[in-house]
Amino acid sequence: MIRYLLIVIVGLMSENGISQEQYRLPPQNVVDIIDAQPEPTASISPDRKWMALIERDSMPSIADVSRRMLKLAGRRIDPVSNSRFQSSFFTGLSLRPLSGGAAKKIPLPENSKISDISWCHDSKMMAFVTVNEKGSQLWVTSTENPDQPKMLADNLNTVMGDFDWFPDGQRILAQVVPKNRGDEPQQPTIPMGPRVQQSSGNTSPTRTYQDLLQNPYDEELFEHYAKCQLMIFDFSGDKVKSSPLNEASIFANIQIAPDGEHLLVTTIQRPFSYLMTASSFPRKIQVWETSGKMLHEVADVPMAENIPIEGVRTGPRGVTWMSGRQATLVWNEALDGGDPNREAEHRDAYLVLASPFDAEPETIIKTEHRAYGLSYFEDPSHVMALEYDRDRRWVRSLIHNLDAPEMTPKVATDRSVRDRYGDPGRIVSRRDETGHSHALQRGDFIFRIGSGASPKGDLPFVDRQNIKTMETQRLWRCAEGELESVVAVVDEEKSEKPKIITVSESKTTPPNYFLRDLNDDSKVALTDFKDPTPQIRGIKKQLVTYERSDGVKLSAKLYLPADYKEGTRLPLIVWAYPREFNDAGTAGQVSGSPNSFTRIRSISHLTFLTQGYAIMDAATMPVIGDPETMNDTFIEQIVDSAKAAIDKAVEMGVADPERVGVGGHSYGAFMTANLLAHCDLFKAGIARSGAYNRTLTPFGFQSERRSYWDAKNIYHSISPFMHANKINEPVLMIHGEEDNNSGTFPMQSKRMYQAIKGNGGTVRLVMLPEESHGYRARESVLHTQAEMIAWFDKYVKNSGADGQP
Repeated sequence: MIRYLLIVIVGLMSENGISQEQYRLPPQNVVDIIDAQPEPTASISPDRKWMALIERDSMPSIADVSRRMLKLAGRRIDPVSNSRFQSSFFTGLSLRPLSGGAAKKIPLPENSKISDISWCHDSKMMAFVTVNEKGSQLWVTSTENPDQPKMLADNLNTVMGDFDWFPDGQRILAQVVPKNRGDEPQQPTIPMGPRVQQSSGNTSPTRTYQDLLQNPYDEELFEHYAKCQLMIFDFSGDKVKSSPLNEASIFANIQIAPDGEHLLVTTIQRPFSYLMTASSFPRKIQVWETSGKMLHEVADVPMAENIPIEGVRTGPRGVTWMSGRQATLVWNEALDGGDPNREAEHRDAYLVLASPFDAEPETIIKTEHRAYGLSYFEDPSHVMALEYDRDRRWVRSLIHNLDAPEMTPKVATDRSVRDRYGDPGRIVSRRDETGHSHALQRGDFIFRIGSGASPKGDLPFVDRQNIKTMETQRLWRCAEGELESVVAVVDEEKSEKPKIITVSESKTTPPNYFLRDLNDDSKVALTDFKDPTPQIRGIKKQLVTYERSDGVKLSAKLYLPADYKEGTRLPLIVWAYPREFNDAGTAGQVSGSPNSFTRIRSISHLTFLTQGYAIMDAATMPVIGDPETMNDTFIEQIVDSAKAAIDKAVEMGVADPERVGVGGHSYGAFMTANLLAHCDLFKAGIARSGAYNRTLTPFGFQSERRSYWDAKNIYHSISPFMHANKINEPVLMIHGEEDNNSGTFPMQSKRMYQAIKGNGGTVRLVMLPEESHGYRARESVLHTQAEMIAWFDKYVKNSGADGQP
């Protein structure tokens, strides 16, 4: 039910209180750009023979975003569709063969929208979920006859999980609303008693989560909508058959074994927590037969309490089925008590347990650093284990021979996690006949695809790597001056080199899909999507590099308006988001590509280009140092980086140093407020969805590992709230009233507004109804654009004018 008859937002806050405004519109040329219909999304089938074309709208309406939503246990639930709450849906779906031929439209029920799609591993079938006022429905259709879909369920429930394909490709395991669920619990009109929480002295640092359970009624409501009935749907014949499994429970995870005969089932148990999300609640991890009979309990996992900052649970975690084996479980267990600060020869171990699950688990690998998952090969005796060293922010992967554990594992990757230039790319995988993944191999060779970061921008590539010698051969790389990214590898044994499916784009040409044959470098177009916003094609974009005073190399994308005249100095906007690095070398690496197709969507600040501004976009703001103490110099480093960005634009003759604004979203808003408090480089700022008082996030934020009580002076010194009296430049603050991002409570902006206002600063606070950390509704998006343009027009472009925007 829509909760607003008259849609209003908090507008100008005067000395006398709060005024309310109707939604505003930015200039018409901005409205036309933001409203432009986006091109379809494409999804390639696992066998690389089919393409699904998925249509979507540009933005939902405020009516869509304002639907009833339940905020429970860290989840946002749509009680009508029995699903995770979402406002952006697909509006159409069609299939076309990549070999050529027309696309066939998949018919949808009237007044329905698509919330999800999933290919079967054999590419013969596709499943999709539709949503309407009656709930969620699960459908399947074949690639041969896509216009004849079958409905499997009209009571699908995806609050906690999704559906999964059986290896035979003719059955799906899904969660549905229990038939005997009954009506929604009614909220008591009279309190039953006080709400009590108690701790018995154990250290239990937790991040500042939102949407938590608040009382026993919330617990009832969460259980009502999260509890599901497991159901197997068999659609191999003319009629759909359904078989329920066991009794209804809250299922956190369900996985089908490669043999199709066993299920790995994780159920959430009581007691629930008012301090943590559902992912931390107690759970049981069990192996079931597909009849619903429980065969083995892997673990009875308690509440995830008393875990150190950046630590992990003790006991089994990350339990899953091994690829390439019929029914073998694998999981991690911490060998350091889950505490990253404890000295340990090995931090983690991988354990396995095979059917019939009546033996003791066997340790197959011990990792020096924290384990982050396994990758598989055609030979199931070989696996690649990824591990992460938090002290150095370093990642490495080792290939182990499980049949010969005495052999030294081969190093596949070993680099800083921030080293984009040294990234070897991800291993291309394929789904086998059971639906489980392993590396796409041709003999001893695997394939890697990557973004190909370089000083000239991203140049995507395809490599072939020998897993015995670890030698790598480059098969293809995007040409300089272009941007063509690899979507999939189409391996055919008869050809010397594989074919690849790419997405190719340029500054002025929208992304389209192509089939490229690496044997003769021929290229065949698979799509012909048109430019949705041809009116912005004249915008100029280039990658610029520069240095800050300590010699750290920085970069940004410099945008200039379509009608820019050489030698004109424009008002400048620096838009950025700080990131942490261990060393100056990786901090100075270039990110992104200057050849990407210029898009202006939603709340993008690039709309300022239509209003006569220059923009230093994604201006790098590295914070470099030891992970334990790097925030000690946060302020000095971001001020130095901001000055370097402005100096570069001024040196190039495109920016007026007396008319510079700064902006950012989330951590970028935190940066913006700090820059306004600690330097006089900017005329004004825009801070969206930020956190400004770090004492309200006392157990860490971003990559800060110390708690408030370990580093009180740092939490105070980098909190712009503590320096609100120094913010003497106008700042526009925007925040969604329903922000659920950890740390960025809407209260952060409200308190910051009061602090700046109380100290005589110029500040405007806009609270957007029904919006979360990002803003989705058309009305909210266009109002945000109107606010931003009006603010910088007054205080940057026309700085010095009187009156309010």
